[in-house]
Amino acid sequence: MKPELLKELVKLKMPYGKFEGRLIADLPVSYLEWFARKGFPTGKLGMLMQTALVIKRNGLEELLIPLREK
Repeated sequence: MKPELLKELVKLKMPYGKFEGRLIADLPVSYLEWFARKGFPTGKLGMLMQTALVIKRNGLEELLIPLREK
């Protein structure tokens, strides 16, 4: 995993949909799981959403705390 991806999770906002404007790191698990079933967007957005889901499913959200403070 690339460290710069983690930084983008706490900076990039969802560009559309029900949670438009919310940070990717703050998207609810249920929303990310819906995308996992239906198909993540292509490109960087999809990769970030998949990464956020893995982090949340594995209880690793504490990894993002120091990045939020920067």
